[in-house]
Amino acid sequence: MIVVPLAVAVPWVGVVATVTEVAVPPERLSVMVVAGSMTLGLGLALLLDRPGRFFGFVRGAIFSAYVVSWVAVALLWVLLLDPDRGIAAAALKSLHLPRIGFLSDPKAALPTLAVVTIWKITGYAMVVFLAGLRGVPKALHEAAALDGANAVARFRHVTWPLLRPTAAFVATTSLIVSFQAFDVVRIMTQGGPARATTLFVYAVYEQIFMNLAVGRASALAVIYFLVLCILAGLQLRAWRSHTIGRRA
Repeated sequence: MIVVPLAVAVPWVGVVATVTEVAVPPERLSVMVVAGSMTLGLGLALLLDRPGRFFGFVRGAIFSAYVVSWVAVALLWVLLLDPDRGIAAAALKSLHLPRIGFLSDPKAALPTLAVVTIWKITGYAMVVFLAGLRGVPKALHEAAALDGANAVARFRHVTWPLLRPTAAFVATTSLIVSFQAFDVVRIMTQGGPARATTLFVYAVYEQIFMNLAVGRASALAVIYFLVLCILAGLQLRAWRSHTIGRRA
């Protein structure tokens, strides 16, 4: 049994309490953003990895969302999700479905921000996966096809193992983006409703500029920095293990 000295345990308890009091744990948003962007990005990359102007146009149209600023994206989605004049409200009304407060319901606000984030960064994930797919030797697919492997088997046993480093990179960058969410929160929800979307970076902004609580803001910033360091370390370890495995 490990006994933690009281002088060491109490400060950390206070830090954890401070974080949970002023910020929403980011794991829900992170899981939705990482899973959604990776799934859509990989699916679109597999679907659009074809020559031709049409597929090039579609790839460019999807990627264009990534180069648009977060402020413009947030303002666009505020108009789309307007409960009175938005397209989402009109679609629900035409289907005779009850109105949903996408930005006013505490249960729907965070998933809505996740959808907006996924919509913006899916183009980036698609481009990265396209680059990974272009690096898969065609000879391996031809050999697997000659052995009788169908498309699903070729993806499972040939494409996906070679895409694992790319997938790890996309997962890490998507996770960091989910931790850095600020513009969409500031414009779309201002941390509400009922503090349901007060994420890490917005909590730092709120504490230092609105509440003038420099101590809490500093604690959140330090924790945020440590989390990013851990994520960077995990990514570097994954890359090193993959490189060593390939050399072996």
